[in-house]
Amino acid sequence: MLNPFQILYVIYAIILFVVTMFIVIPFVIIASFFGKIKGGNAVMRIVHWWADVWLFLIGIFHKRIVEQEIREHQPYIFVSNHNSYMDIPQMLKAIRSPLRILGKAETGKIPLFGIIYNAAVVTVLRGSAQNRVKSVKTLKTVLSKEISIYIAPEGTFNMTNKPLIDFYDGAFRLAIETETPIKPMLFLDSIDRLHWSSVFAMTPGKLRTVYLEEISPEGYTPFQVDELKQKVYALMEKKLIEYKASWIVNGER
Repeated sequence: MLNPFQILYVIYAIILFVVTMFIVIPFVIIASFFGKIKGGNAVMRIVHWWADVWLFLIGIFHKRIVEQEIREHQPYIFVSNHNSYMDIPQMLKAIRSPLRILGKAETGKIPLFGIIYNAAVVTVLRGSAQNRVKSVKTLKTVLSKEISIYIAPEGTFNMTNKPLIDFYDGAFRLAIETETPIKPMLFLDSIDRLHWSSVFAMTPGKLRTVYLEEISPEGYTPFQVDELKQKVYALMEKKLIEYKASWIVNGER
């Protein structure tokens, strides 16, 4: 049974989520008129502010664990594990350089949140080859402007006891085609702050992000996407086990 204080906390967090969304939406709409690059950068600064405020007010605090620091003025393809809806605000805390997110087009249909989502995200419609081609073209343009990309290569929540589920090729194909380094990150606590099974699993506490060593796509050809993908997967899997990520059972692989 749920603790009454837990229920009150979740209601408080949801109310603040909605209120802060209403506050930022007018600014997002105004920023979106300034174009995909300038306007998009402004939108990301706004949602960074939103993440800072909302997480602080609900008692969730971000902690950086740096194995290799992010280089200034270097666009990356950031990748991370994906276990929770809390991954989105954690990602906004973790990456403060110019950024765009690759996300599912369907999420943009969520009332209220969808307005901000569509302004900040490069969307891809699953099952549409034409839409995927358009999204990749947009991503390449963004990277050429020294703006990084964030992609969750698992594509959906990892609902297993394993460190990771299988990766899709997209992030790694894009890295090879644009010669952009991959920056893997680990989100260690998002599932503990908000389990994928229920919104009433939300709790205050820490959100740790581990910044792993960047992996260069130099020397890989378009025919070696799987090799690059497996290299990143192996590093992230190893480090998730080392950091004792809470969803892993008995170091399961």
